[in-house]
Amino acid sequence: MPTELQPVAGMSPTELLDARVASQGNQTCLIEQGRSISWAEVDRASRAVAAGLAAQGVRPGDRVAIWMPNRSAWLFAFFACAQLGAIAVSVNTRFRSVEVADLLYRSGSKLLIYWPGYKDIDFAGILAQCPAESLASLQALVLYTEEEGVLPREVVGRPVLAWSDLIDSAPLARCDGRADSPCVIFTTSGTTRAPKLVVHSQRNVVLHARNVSRQYGLGRDDCFLLLPPFCGVYGFCSAMTAMFATTPLILEPTWNAALFADLIDQYGVTHLAASNDAVTQLLAVRAERAPAYPGIKFIVSANINPAHADVPSRAAQRGVEVLGLYGSSELQALLSLCDRDGNPERRGRAGGQLASPLGKVRARDPETGAVCPHGQSGELEFNVPENCFVEYFNDPEATRAAMADDAYFRTGDLGFTEADGSFTYLGRMGDTLRLGGFLVAPAEIEHVIQDHPDVEACQLVGALTKDSLKPVAFIRVRAGAHVTEAQIQAYTAGHLAKYKVPARVIVVEEYPTTPSANGFKVQKNKLREMAEALFAAA
Repeated sequence: MPTELQPVAGMSPTELLDARVASQGNQTCLIEQGRSISWAEVDRASRAVAAGLAAQGVRPGDRVAIWMPNRSAWLFAFFACAQLGAIAVSVNTRFRSVEVADLLYRSGSKLLIYWPGYKDIDFAGILAQCPAESLASLQALVLYTEEEGVLPREVVGRPVLAWSDLIDSAPLARCDGRADSPCVIFTTSGTTRAPKLVVHSQRNVVLHARNVSRQYGLGRDDCFLLLPPFCGVYGFCSAMTAMFATTPLILEPTWNAALFADLIDQYGVTHLAASNDAVTQLLAVRAERAPAYPGIKFIVSANINPAHADVPSRAAQRGVEVLGLYGSSELQALLSLCDRDGNPERRGRAGGQLASPLGKVRARDPETGAVCPHGQSGELEFNVPENCFVEYFNDPEATRAAMADDAYFRTGDLGFTEADGSFTYLGRMGDTLRLGGFLVAPAEIEHVIQDHPDVEACQLVGALTKDSLKPVAFIRVRAGAHVTEAQIQAYTAGHLAKYKVPARVIVVEEYPTTPSANGFKVQKNKLREMAEALFAAA
């Protein structure tokens, strides 16, 4: 049965922890590396980290960057920031120098927490490639480790602190954070070069977790396994939902289908947040068993990979229910969930019913501004006060532009509504790509490639293959220069996350164009057709 849910209008994450410790302090909150971590332990660790951060001068409104995978330390740092009234800045572990420099510079992060031994990533080397001005606000680095060893005294000229020293601090009793305090920043990609920095309040993080836990029917007798990373709203909101519902949450830093299948069996997992790619792999691991995972009540699945759009139907044949959902950085993930009634295809669509009882959705004609009748596609807009972001950090103009006059958020997504209050998401209205599980603006990759001294211009498109959506770069080379596909790929890999590196780089003399009111516009649809034909021929 779902946990009894008290009203939480105005509840902060710190108050949520206080309530859980008071009612069930010795019960399991997290499961990590086979060890159960109680609510009391989560509270004690979070308050200790808060004391350690406060000793480093972190005050209300300051930003603390967290560059880590799914470990309990990530959550301890988040709750510590919330207690101090500081803002946790989510940094993707896949980010490289260009992305990290931009995020640290624009957020003005005071401290950076990272795990130098994670997946042999050269975090210090990445930081060393960041321009000095991008690190101007950074005062110190906190290194999390799980192995014995001597830490460096400095990294990029900043003093290094040990995570163990923070967590061994005497717990901080006071709380400087309020329900209306901003508490977390996520990055999002639109149609511009730099991702926007999306700020959410403490109140809305908790309110959304309450609403989703109700919609899912989660309780303390369930068990939640998390695949998506905390650095994105999908992973973060899933974790907060499980914690609000007092549902034990299993944490693993790295995806491995066989390991996750074993965890599902070992702990009797009832709910799973995943991508359709991951669900496909999990079904393959238990190919001999029917039903494949008898204890799972349902899996919420994001349609990350267009090549696996049929996974709800395939999973249903194996006795596993997969439900589609919808969300965004601005509105938080898990904004909606598809109804469990109906056929698997319908249940697996992106969209569904809003988790918030106060939420409203509409589709508007982008040209006329008229609200579309049910069933007619337009730009999806949402009025969900319990979910909506506070602002784009230090960008009031973009914040104003994202909101309609009547407080609806403009998503830039194409979809339609239905008479029962549900909606269906069809895709992005622009050219934004979903790569490696993350929305990526082509302009971000294009600008990096165009910085190569031999490249005159770059146009990037997504080509749908039988396996996945792959980024393909069409470049024009400067007169007299010569570059190879491998050179451009290596150059991009040195500056951006691996999933943003073009699968193919094609040199062209000219781009296909069409005349428009503002000159000639590149026909990306024709470039996309060329790219897909190339993969088909291969």
